[in-house]
Amino acid sequence: MAKTKTTFYCQNCGAQHSKWQGQCSSCKEWNTLVEEVVQKPDQKDWKPQVQREVKRTAKPLKIAEIEVSKMPRLNTNNGELNRVLGGGIVPGSLTLLGGEPGIGKSTLLLQISLHLQQKTLYVSGEESQQQIKMRAERINPISANCYILTETKTQNIFRQIEELQPEIVIIDSIQTLHSDYIESSAGSISQIRECTSELIKYAKETGVPVILIGHITKEGSIAGPKILEHMVDTVLQFEGDRNHVYRILRAHKNRFGSTHEIGIYEMLGSGLREVANPSEILISKNEEGLSGTAIAATLEGMRPLMIEIQALVSSAVYGTPQRSTTGYNAKRLNMLLAVLEKRAGFRLGAKDVFLNVTGGISVDDPAIDLAVIAAILSSNEDMPIEKDICFAAEVGLAGEIRPITRAEQRIIEAEKLGFATIMISNQTKLPKANYAIKIEKVARIEDVVNFLFG
Repeated sequence: MAKTKTTFYCQNCGAQHSKWQGQCSSCKEWNTLVEEVVQKPDQKDWKPQVQREVKRTAKPLKIAEIEVSKMPRLNTNNGELNRVLGGGIVPGSLTLLGGEPGIGKSTLLLQISLHLQQKTLYVSGEESQQQIKMRAERINPISANCYILTETKTQNIFRQIEELQPEIVIIDSIQTLHSDYIESSAGSISQIRECTSELIKYAKETGVPVILIGHITKEGSIAGPKILEHMVDTVLQFEGDRNHVYRILRAHKNRFGSTHEIGIYEMLGSGLREVANPSEILISKNEEGLSGTAIAATLEGMRPLMIEIQALVSSAVYGTPQRSTTGYNAKRLNMLLAVLEKRAGFRLGAKDVFLNVTGGISVDDPAIDLAVIAAILSSNEDMPIEKDICFAAEVGLAGEIRPITRAEQRIIEAEKLGFATIMISNQTKLPKANYAIKIEKVARIEDVVNFLFG
């Protein structure tokens, strides 16, 4: 009987070690090495044994001699996903979608597979075919191109792929798959790496795109070795609070497009609805003027958004004033409060300050600094800001109002949504002089205070 081979893998970075040690020599993390059983046959391929082909050895070519054929992207019939991917799914690509449990990863990909015009194989290792059918009936009961397979063994999956010849494959999820070439349990580092390697070889050889769903750890990173994110072509993250109905799709890595785009969805009983105009859902329709609210013009990728900033300033009940933020950087809030106290003379050191970005989204664009300051001053003075005024500028440590990038896009978005005035830096250069919206240029915080509160 052959001796069982074992090795030690780091759960953080996936590095392989011949023996156990307290610290991983690759990533320097402690107590992350786990022993796993490994058995590697001489030959392994995604194809069945009888259909393996002898491949020719690749030869180096001059870069000028390499022919590039422009293959059209696959349209997912989902505008938000197309935007995040850069125009659609690239043939032969491997996409990894991660997110918290219950956020809607399986619902999104099942919804896409039901609307695709191409033959789609949806492989689930977590749900039965009956469970998937019940969920599919809520989304779109009529689909002649979607095939459901409940299987976790990669060799059986590839056997069904050979018979069906799908044009796109969806795996839910990569942590449930296991291969005969590795003896460790499903979800282990070696199994995840081996199964992903087989799927990459299949995708690159056949040109069929593969989409993987990945679980995440309690720290928020995708479960498995970090090398998993290096192996795939695109890494998407599905974000959002389960207490809110809105979900945000971001690209953390994209070899075929930008990583600055986002897609916004609304979770409904019938599935995920695309939100074409996010500004309408991020701004409340309250007719009554309330103090402590200001509208900021921000950008997510190439998409301009109008978001509502809420602030509450109150006298500190306890000895140390509280500084709490939701959706905004707490350190940047402390910096802006120090600027208000030092440069503008507002005594906020003994007051509690709470800041919230509505809609459950997080924003790190410095262009919303002026809206944050306006909301704080509005709450401190208990004077509402006019509803048709918005802000787009960065605030410096000297109290100066600094210009921001792509100001024209923000102005056009504010104009389209019916705002009468937008406040920007006096150093902002605009390509044209005439806009339907009034442009108020300010240089310092004092100018902002005089304009808003007289």
